[in-house]
Amino acid sequence: MDPIYYFIIGLLLVLSCFDLVVGVSNDAANFLNSAVGSKAAPRRTIILVAALGIIIGSLFSSGMMEIARSGVFMPAQFTFHDIMLIFLAVMLTDVILLDVFNTFGLPTSTTVSIVFELLGGAVAVALFKIWSGEPGVAQDLASYINSSKALAIISGIFSSVFVAFICGISVMWISRLIFSFNYRKSFKYLGAVWCGVALTAITYFAVFKGLKGSTLVTKDMIRHLDAHIWLYVCYSFVFWTVLMAVLQNVCKVNILKIAVLAGTMALALSFAGNDLVNFIGVFMAGQSSMEIASAAVAQGMDLSTLTMGGLTAPVTADWRYLLGAGLIMVLALMFSKKARTVTDTEVNLARQGGGVERFGSVPPARMMVRYALNASRVVEKIMPASVGRFIEKRFQPVSEGPDNGASFDLIRASVNLTVAALLISLATSLKLPLSTTYVTFMVAMGSSLADKAWGRDSAVYRITGVITVISGWFFTAFAAFAMCCMVAACIVYGGVFGIITMCVLAAYLLLKSARLHRKRTQAAELVKGRNYADASSLSRYNEEIIELMKRMAEIYEMNLEALNVEDRKRLKKLRKESRGIRRSLGDKMAMEVMPVVQELRDGEADRGKRHVQMVEYATSVFESLSNITTASHAYIDNNHEGLDMEYIEDLRKMNNRVSSLYPRFRDMMETNDYSGLDECLDGIDALDEEFAEAVKRQIILRTENVSDMRRTLLYLNLLNETRTMIRKVLLLAKVQKKFVLGC
Repeated sequence: MDPIYYFIIGLLLVLSCFDLVVGVSNDAANFLNSAVGSKAAPRRTIILVAALGIIIGSLFSSGMMEIARSGVFMPAQFTFHDIMLIFLAVMLTDVILLDVFNTFGLPTSTTVSIVFELLGGAVAVALFKIWSGEPGVAQDLASYINSSKALAIISGIFSSVFVAFICGISVMWISRLIFSFNYRKSFKYLGAVWCGVALTAITYFAVFKGLKGSTLVTKDMIRHLDAHIWLYVCYSFVFWTVLMAVLQNVCKVNILKIAVLAGTMALALSFAGNDLVNFIGVFMAGQSSMEIASAAVAQGMDLSTLTMGGLTAPVTADWRYLLGAGLIMVLALMFSKKARTVTDTEVNLARQGGGVERFGSVPPARMMVRYALNASRVVEKIMPASVGRFIEKRFQPVSEGPDNGASFDLIRASVNLTVAALLISLATSLKLPLSTTYVTFMVAMGSSLADKAWGRDSAVYRITGVITVISGWFFTAFAAFAMCCMVAACIVYGGVFGIITMCVLAAYLLLKSARLHRKRTQAAELVKGRNYADASSLSRYNEEIIELMKRMAEIYEMNLEALNVEDRKRLKKLRKESRGIRRSLGDKMAMEVMPVVQELRDGEADRGKRHVQMVEYATSVFESLSNITTASHAYIDNNHEGLDMEYIEDLRKMNNRVSSLYPRFRDMMETNDYSGLDECLDGIDALDEEFAEAVKRQIILRTENVSDMRRTLLYLNLLNETRTMIRKVLLLAKVQKKFVLGC
């Protein structure tokens, strides 16, 4: 056998290990977010509970390895060589794609990615076979793809989004109506029954989702469970209810935390048992292919014509591989920073109350909020007033918020886990494919909506986040198919050179992604740990402002030059850059600065408020600059003649007067000596007289020529915006002095 195949199978093993790491980093949010968001236990304890579930689930794998072997394509139509190239393309694509999503903290479906990657790789290789015109090769693409099963998987996955969201809303609304936010009083009487129901659902879920089809559970045991399922469910409910009542009333234990941790372990068990195929299924299918090929070579068969119909045979996974995969997943869960990033995204979107919003707003989100507000007003008019007051009282959040600064309370956490468990187990019993990511995320979003976590001040940003995540899911499908198709094509056409090139490219992208995630994490920690009393922090904030003002002067100067030479493309670029800086400053104010300032200690409050003023003035400066670049671009874009050099020189002199002060400002901040600031500001104040003279001169020299009139109007507009911009720079300098000196 050609040594290249041994290299490929070794590479598949290495990539599977990487895939386990990036995969669990993304899917960890599925089973961690409820426990982490409600702070049911310290994060270390939650991870240990989830790790136990992962180990058990990896041993009790649900036997879905056939998805990688024959669930998407027809292996009998492909040769051994074709199959190995498809598997290699799939693993290279999967590692890169999941790592990109982890870097940006976006949860995605590993099931969707693996299905569409297998589909893309199979299509690319099939098209190559068809176009090559090999004798005896099927010429119909449909002959290569298991379209019916692939469509069933895809439709089941995407339909689960809506079902999970509606179920999350309904169950959470009823639960909150029963318990309210001040649930401790009513929970004394109903808590044991509530947790009994939740733990029974989790037990049912763990047995039929985590154990059914396991290599360590016999078929006779499964048939026995199927025949007596409702009897065991009743026994389970009685057992859990009695146990919870004893723990709550006798041992004084918070049984909600037990329910949440049990649900966390059950979902982790399910994840490892069901989704393990997404990470090691391709490698194990490749290993099976090697075994089939080795047996064929021993019998003297030609590998170039050997088809892989043997992959359709039932497979029993080796428990040693499963255990090894489980251990890698546990280590990744414990040490991966990207797992924390993805989990924080879901918790942030579902949290109760305000804070720093990660996402902005988009028109669909704003429209949905407006429609929801209008619908609520209609319902209020129809509903009897007494009923409305009762419901409003039950949904009134407690003033102190969730316990221990949690993002939401334990009632919602238990609803999230129980509903997700029931939906997944129901789909499994009906043999309907679905994504655990989609179900758990949409249940969490539905419960947060029903729980009124999305208030008027935050709803548009939360909905934008949900839209972003859902769009990312659809993008996953498209990107997985397209990327794997391209990678497979490069490997097929390039041979050994193509394989090496794709491996080097994958390594480069992984390293670049790691650096990007490190920078994003450091930036986020910088915002959280902002200290306005620290000298190094003061220096950093000053540098940020100085660099912004320096860039403002550069853009202004380049705008004048481009306006003079009628460089439309450059003006368009400058307009885009100035708008982008203005928008980023606005987002910084709304999503970073203000939320942090509101939580400052008394000793830092004054300096924090001055930092707010600095960002406001910097935003106003770039607002004027944006108006200048927009007006300049519109003027040249309409094919008007550029400004005369006289106008350009007037504007340039005024800008140079301000630009010359930046080095002096920098020296003042480095030495903390602002004794010369008043002298600098007096020079800026004198510009008002020059502005007035320039405007007066243009009015006196008015003309009837349309072209000259347009130039004059543009000049006066730029003059006015320049004056506004310089005034804001003046105010910024004054506040910056107070900010640094604390006066």
